[in-house]
Amino acid sequence: MPDLVALSIASEIFPLVKTGGLADIAGALPLALAQENVAVSTLVPGYPAVLDALAGAEPVAEFADLLGGPARILRGKAGELDLFALNAPHLYLRPGGPYIGADGIDHPDNAQRFAALSQAGAALSQGLAANFTPDIVHGHDWQAGLTAAYLRFSGKRAPPFVFTIHNLAFQGVFRAGLLAPLGLPATSFVTGGLEFYDQISFLKAGINFSDAITTVSPTYAREILQPDQGMSFDGILRAREEVLYGIRNGIDTQVWNPAADPLIAKNFSNRKLAARAENTHALRRKTGLAEIDGALLLGVVSRLSSQKGLDLVLECLPLFEPLNLQLVLLGAGDPELEEAFAEAAAAAPERIAAHFGYSEGLAHLIQAGAHVLLAPSRFEPCGLTQLCALRYGAVPLTSRVGGFADTIIDANDMALSAGCATGLQFTPVAADALAAALRKAAGIFANPALWRQIQLNGMKSDVGWTQPARTYANLFRKIAA
Repeated sequence: MPDLVALSIASEIFPLVKTGGLADIAGALPLALAQENVAVSTLVPGYPAVLDALAGAEPVAEFADLLGGPARILRGKAGELDLFALNAPHLYLRPGGPYIGADGIDHPDNAQRFAALSQAGAALSQGLAANFTPDIVHGHDWQAGLTAAYLRFSGKRAPPFVFTIHNLAFQGVFRAGLLAPLGLPATSFVTGGLEFYDQISFLKAGINFSDAITTVSPTYAREILQPDQGMSFDGILRAREEVLYGIRNGIDTQVWNPAADPLIAKNFSNRKLAARAENTHALRRKTGLAEIDGALLLGVVSRLSSQKGLDLVLECLPLFEPLNLQLVLLGAGDPELEEAFAEAAAAAPERIAAHFGYSEGLAHLIQAGAHVLLAPSRFEPCGLTQLCALRYGAVPLTSRVGGFADTIIDANDMALSAGCATGLQFTPVAADALAAALRKAAGIFANPALWRQIQLNGMKSDVGWTQPARTYANLFRKIAA
């Protein structure tokens, strides 16, 4: 029997629905917590892909009218994941992604869609489904934040609520007139509740009404208490600093395992690192890059947004030929950035390849084949691509912010002398600092023995979920007690 039963509430979950790192965490953390004797069931929206994966799942609860239509909660298994799916066709059965429609615009009823998820989560938390009474509830990001408010104002006994902020930039802000239609009392529209500059914020509900708040790295937990990174929430978070914890993310080391990865050209390990070169050749062939002697191949797997600092890479393009650099980029987002990288690739196809969208296979091949994983983010709550890079021998080159600062040992003089460096970092987040880091990377790459040592150090790093899951389990037990 598990020590604790937990209900997790998330808007996406790998491998069923994924737009970013939230899905990876929602999918991997429950499996890691099982090793800590914590049984986790996850409530997710009933998107078509989720319902397809849960074909034959049993209904455990029904709503005659859940924010505009009937709904049911189904329970079933998807691999090792125990899932509740909120089957509400009027909210989730539609083309497009979890948050954005097929027209590229946010679904106009996102407030109702994720308020419904939160209402269902609150009801499950308080015994709606037979034989399921969680000891603790874990909500992820603004999409689950309103759960805390529904529990607070239900007038019923509720289990403790732990709220994880994956990215403070996404705040779930909607017009105040939705408060009553979403089933929340006027008394919740206060500074210590949902009110946020005369609007309502689902994120603020999660922060103000939770028993504990976590975010996804210790450094990010400190950064968001300051005005420059707090995104108008720094004061709100400082008021709750005593219950704010930074717990770094991990990656699923079974999915991300270069020794057994079926999505790469050649499997390799730290004991067979020479085999990695076949993935570099395969990556160049797949993306149309030239085989250039001694070229340092940079890889980017990222959303294209101001947060990710990829405009700084564009500013550094004049360095590519003098430093003998190449670049493979995989991502999507800001149309202006997409256009700029498309133009750069068209102008220098032997050195730059840009693929817009997402491909799990190409993401794995970039990690396995690129020499450097480039991530010049302006802020980064944790980051997962650098953890995958460490595992795959792609040396991460990142800004020194958030989770990057917690997971990479910079190749400064002392770290190189001690033989413990695992990557390269730069600060401030500016084009000239990135340019200096690229020059340094090219210089170290010209020393194969030193480069190999940095690769091996990274591949030996602990990037899995064992330690973070233990920290979460201890926090859950503390809060539940």
